Amino acid sequence: MKNLTKHTFLYRISHWGLTGIAIALIGWLSVACETSDVNRVFEGPYFVRFTDTLVTYKESYSQPVSIQVHNVGPILNEPITINYTVSGTARAGRDYTIQSTEGKVVIPANKSTGNIVLKLINNANNILESQSLTFTLTSVTPSTLQVGFGQNNIVGKQLTFVIQDDCLFGGTYTGTQRYGAQTATVRDIQITSTDCKNYLLSSWNLGIPFLSFDAQRPTLTFIDNGDNSLTVPSQTNPELGPTDKIAGTGAWNPKDRRITLNLQFTLALNSGKDTTLTYTQTYTPQ
Repeated sequence: MKNLTKHTFLYRISHWGLTGIAIALIGWLSVACETSDVNRVFEGPYFVRFTDTLVTYKESYSQPVSIQVHNVGPILNEPITINYTVSGTARAGRDYTIQSTEGKVVIPANKSTGNIVLKLINNANNILESQSLTFTLTSVTPSTLQVGFGQNNIVGKQLTFVIQDDCLFGGTYTGTQRYGAQTATVRDIQITSTDCKNYLLSSWNLGIPFLSFDAQRPTLTFIDNGDNSLTVPSQTNPELGPTDKIAGTGAWNPKDRRITLNLQFTLALNSGKDTTLTYTQTYTPQ
């Protein structure tokens, strides 16, 4: 300090003082803003919206599909009625049907959600394309609510539903096989394909006696010959022995879409001899 002039010393004191005041002021404003944001209470308006904005299903999905609309706000002790429109390339009666009240969805009193129920129609024609539906919420009752939120209330106002075409045999099946007087039935067996010619069956274990566990789900490939007949090419499987093979033939019934497989299992025995087991299985669309 002894090397500073009186003028320089006073200047620095003044400068430091103003800087401190500025820093304190900025800190106070920051705290004030944070406190204001924390204490801010949402004052509405409350709104209804689609829970999702994009949903995709294959046309072979056999169960009803629920499209959810929910109330973003306090649960009301009266029903909420929401009107909607449907547009898009998917065709009503050919690609889908609406099983709930068309054009209207209701959130019941004391509930927070309601559903539009859609049922897909499997018109598989081996043309792998997609159709879509656009659901748009248009109005809501009571009038204390609004449709969607954000700029122009666009958020949550629309939902796009994509229906993916599936191959002729694609879908979910119930498999059945008889053993003498007994019948084994297994649900939710998937059949898939990427080219509509070669198919993958998710499990042929319909209570097969020589498999150790029902939980084993061995796969199987088969070929569509294009004339309602099927070929099961000779193939091995991890659930079989390394030298065991499975092959066979099959058919598809265009009336009920049921698939029948005549399977032959060639099992190599320890004695050096092979034994052949034959089973007929049917797969019915769910």
